[in-house]
Amino acid sequence: MEKEQVREVIARRAARELHDGDVVNLGIGLPTMIPNYLPAGITVTLQTENGAMGLGPSPKAGEEDKNLVNAGGGAITLIPGASTFDSATSFAIIRGGHVDVSVLGALQVDEKGNLANWIIPGKIAPGMGGAMDLVVGAKRVIIAMEHTQKGAPKILKQCTLPLTAAGQVNMIITEMGVINVTDKGLVLVEKHPEFTVEDIKAATEAELIISDNLKSMLD
Repeated sequence: MEKEQVREVIARRAARELHDGDVVNLGIGLPTMIPNYLPAGITVTLQTENGAMGLGPSPKAGEEDKNLVNAGGGAITLIPGASTFDSATSFAIIRGGHVDVSVLGALQVDEKGNLANWIIPGKIAPGMGGAMDLVVGAKRVIIAMEHTQKGAPKILKQCTLPLTAAGQVNMIITEMGVINVTDKGLVLVEKHPEFTVEDIKAATEAELIISDNLKSMLD
């Protein structure tokens, strides 16, 4: 699977987890592709932690407004009725539990739902940003990421990188499948038809429980 196809598979499947009326925060990178694949009739309100509610589609090349950016510095648009506000208000929304779904990328996730997504020791990082608040404050946390990094598993028995938050991840979506994080462990509930269960297990360090009702993630 080519890189862009991998990203599309993940974003398209993640879009199906959003419901009409949801307030959603999308992390930088791959999650920002999700609005392109929302099912017909589904309208969500996109929030960015640097202070905006009601984000629209990404602007076309050459039509960017330097005053309109998301928390990662990417260009955005605002739809009619959108609002902007200060950082304190933005984090009051997040910490107050008003974000229904937060979709983020990850460096590592483990079988206890722990998330590491902000720093690799020894490398310069701008900081954790609002990720720790979003992971704890959102009603549901979905990780949308590639299954491996240069062939190395990213879904581990235990995270080895500094944590963003502990025990907050509800679902992991990769190009290989969909995994629910439960109190019994990681449950593979859907798989991509290009991969076998054995393929997915081999690319995952954590133990996977295979659902008795395993489905295709493309259905």
